[in-house]
Amino acid sequence: MRLKVFRAASMSEAMALLRSELGAEAVILGTRRVAGGVEVTAALEPEEPVLIPPMGPSVAAVPVAGPLAFHNLPVALALALGAAPLEAALGATLGFAPLPEAQEKPLMLVGPPGAGKTLTCAKLAARLVMRGTAPVVVTADGQRAGAAAQLAAFTGVLGLTLAVAPSAASLGKALGRRERGQPVLVDTAGCDPFDPPQAVALRGLATASGADLVLVLPAGLDAQEAADLARAFAAIGARHLVPTRLDAARRLGAVLAAAEAGPLLLTEAGIGPDVADGLEPLSPARLAARLAAAPRRGVAAPQEAA
Repeated sequence: MRLKVFRAASMSEAMALLRSELGAEAVILGTRRVAGGVEVTAALEPEEPVLIPPMGPSVAAVPVAGPLAFHNLPVALALALGAAPLEAALGATLGFAPLPEAQEKPLMLVGPPGAGKTLTCAKLAARLVMRGTAPVVVTADGQRAGAAAQLAAFTGVLGLTLAVAPSAASLGKALGRRERGQPVLVDTAGCDPFDPPQAVALRGLATASGADLVLVLPAGLDAQEAADLARAFAAIGARHLVPTRLDAARRLGAVLAAAEAGPLLLTEAGIGPDVADGLEPLSPARLAARLAAAPRRGVAAPQEAA
């Protein structure tokens, strides 16, 4: 889904810009008066690509051998990673970077419901406190029952005050009270990025805060589903990826597919419920070791099952 905001002196001019860029199929999500004219927010669903069968042997028919076959990778990605030593191939195919420091810009955690955003926010807050820095922690989740209470329990143990700001206006006010250079962590409600009103609301929070958006996504999803989610959140503004539940997931196809599809920079991974020490930096070397490891004992790999 493609989101676009058009500003012009009059509604007719804004509509002309909208039709010129997005076409007649665009859906208008909202209009409002702004200084100097009007603002129109619109969305356009991309057309599904037409798949033409290739001439000769299909790429999908090419077998993916070795440990990569266990991880349910998209075939094209598996072939790319299998074309060189795994660590080097990961470094050449995917992007890796540290998480932003959350000082110049707030760090906003986004993702679908149940992805682990609140726990990840608590882990990042605990890390900063243990380093001697007290961050501003804000929850913009006004939808899920008990969401604020859950994060408040974490921040209370850390000696931090939780700000509740479910709207763009209240978020802007909460951020206005931080001290210069003070890190800011923003937890958000679970978002369906394919639902235009939810996507627009999340974009509004990001715009109001000027935040760096980090997609939090659980490992172990279907790889194509993860790729679709990554592309949708990247369209909203996400640039980094924190996969969660990496300690419980046996197959990492979703993590790699999401990073490639966004494209999103792999940063750190959630590895358990321990708030004090529950994030692990990701690197080509660590991922290569995990991908090459044998499946857990007691559970047969697909090629071993009868």
